[in-house]
Amino acid sequence: MFQFAPIKQPDSQLRVVAFVLAAGFCVLLAGLWYVQVFSSKKFSESLEDQAVRTVRIPAVRGKILDRNGQPFAENRPTYNIELYLAELGKHFNTEYMRLRPVGARLTRSEREALEWTARYHVVSNITTQVGDWLQQPQVIDQKKFQRHYNEVRALPISILQNLNAVQVARFAERPGVFPGLDLEIQPLRVYPHGSIAAHVLGSLTRDESSQEEEDAFYHYRLPDWKGVTGMEGVFDAQLRGVAGTKSMTVNRLGYRQHETVLRTPEPGDNLVLTLDFKLQQAVERALVTPLFGAQTRGAAVVLDVQTGDVLALASAPDFGPAEFMGRISTEHWTNVLNHPIQKPLFNRATQENYHPGSILKMLTALAALEMEALDPNAVYNVEADPTRPGRGCIHVGNRKIDDTVSPGPYNFKKALVHSSNSYFIHYALKPGVLQKMIMLGKKFHLGERTDLLPRQETAGDFPDQTDLVSRWQPGDTANLAIGQGKVSVSPLQMAVLTAAVANGGKVFWPRLVLRLEPSDLQFGAKISEFPARVRDELGVKPENLRLIHEAMLADVEEAGGTGREAKVDGLKIGGKTGTAEVERAGKMVDKTTWFASFAPVDRPKWAVVVMVESGASGGKTCAPVAKKIYEALLARERDGGRKTSALASLN
Repeated sequence: MFQFAPIKQPDSQLRVVAFVLAAGFCVLLAGLWYVQVFSSKKFSESLEDQAVRTVRIPAVRGKILDRNGQPFAENRPTYNIELYLAELGKHFNTEYMRLRPVGARLTRSEREALEWTARYHVVSNITTQVGDWLQQPQVIDQKKFQRHYNEVRALPISILQNLNAVQVARFAERPGVFPGLDLEIQPLRVYPHGSIAAHVLGSLTRDESSQEEEDAFYHYRLPDWKGVTGMEGVFDAQLRGVAGTKSMTVNRLGYRQHETVLRTPEPGDNLVLTLDFKLQQAVERALVTPLFGAQTRGAAVVLDVQTGDVLALASAPDFGPAEFMGRISTEHWTNVLNHPIQKPLFNRATQENYHPGSILKMLTALAALEMEALDPNAVYNVEADPTRPGRGCIHVGNRKIDDTVSPGPYNFKKALVHSSNSYFIHYALKPGVLQKMIMLGKKFHLGERTDLLPRQETAGDFPDQTDLVSRWQPGDTANLAIGQGKVSVSPLQMAVLTAAVANGGKVFWPRLVLRLEPSDLQFGAKISEFPARVRDELGVKPENLRLIHEAMLADVEEAGGTGREAKVDGLKIGGKTGTAEVERAGKMVDKTTWFASFAPVDRPKWAVVVMVESGASGGKTCAPVAKKIYEALLARERDGGRKTSALASLN
């Protein structure tokens, strides 16, 4: 049995301990009473003043790559200095007291105006000092600050953007030199090669709206971009990815207290195009003709005739896609958007209607050969034009149509080599040939869109059977035979036609996209392939296509051929030049010059179509451009062969 010693009385030390404990309990009880009873209303109001806000976080936009992985559009980190207004409350109050007149009694409106002025002074002074410190002078716009403060004060306001490495290092050395500042990293869309393939890539515009199948309601939205035209627009949903979400607690003044990321953004897919960057670059350089230089207005298309792949698609003049992501002066924007002649935003390869001129004689010849109305060895005599010595003509009804060739005998090959209008008009007027032309035109899908670049493509114009019973005259047939009158096309449509003539009769849907692939494999997305697709079959006799091939080869290789300027040593090119008149109010006001071609003639691989507005002629203006393109194609093949050999040696 335990026994306890009696407590000595009195024990002073024990009394001190007891007193201290009692005092401590009293303090705790007083504090608890103060918090739960005396301050309960204050904390209750504070809790009511706090609110949770959701913020949309944009995802990193996917890249746009060429067929070899070369980036046309990508992202790079940009360093911005952000200012959090929530951390400036003490400075706002200090500035307010400095500005307030001593002893003055202010009305509510005067007090609010003075508070606003104090806030702007603080933010403006910080912005100016930071700009001077980092040697990037900056002035905060008063309206911009007021809009930010009134609408999204919980979010930081960006005061300096796109800092360089020296500025980042300087800021990192003294991060607390100014209150409320933070260095944030954001992805910036960049086009590393400037205007290369600009019309294919398209442009972006500022847009923070929700995507399909995405939460529509957010209190705040961080800056995001939306594709408007080109591939950026067509595949905007896939390139944008899936936005993330964070929750933010704000106080009754609207300032941020703390935040939590609820969902991490998922980056957009990468888009792999059929374009070849080096070839695209070479085509765009070639399109800048000696005659016009940077003022050239034209287009060039290169197709793989066996797959329909668009290897290059250029339009001149061009623009810089990055221009639309910054501030553009009103004068520059007006010039870009509304220039009456240059129209740099216009994709001339797909978006404009042109008379094809003599390059449509490929269709006229094929129709006449198929109907057996044309014997390629038979001779047709072009009559002399009495008003133009040394030039031929043809009469259709009461109308005289000029020819560019000399009068005399012409067989099929000679007529195509010298591009005789009279010859092809004569055979187009034979029974059944016009109907066959219309039928083949529909097989080529002239007058229809290719769906390559929706919203940037014209359907063009081509007659159908209803036109034949509605005021159709022999003169209309004559015009159609030489690519004038009721026919208009885009360079892309003529490239598809030329490719079909070259490959034996397969009309492809032109393909611009190879695949969509995930930019980050951790999200487990699958690769989406876009296979080549045959749109139609001409169903014509191979020997008739062979006759056209031989005549087009002669146009480039034989003396007197209109396409001689396109000749490349070691490569058999089949070509056809064209010059179409542009009329207004019955008068010729301009010309459209063409060169449609394919190569090699014995093993067709590529179709190349060049169009230049206001050119001298198809042979003088467009054929030299095509020559440079074919030289680039041969260089591409040699580079590909060297890469294959190098890989084989490594294995």
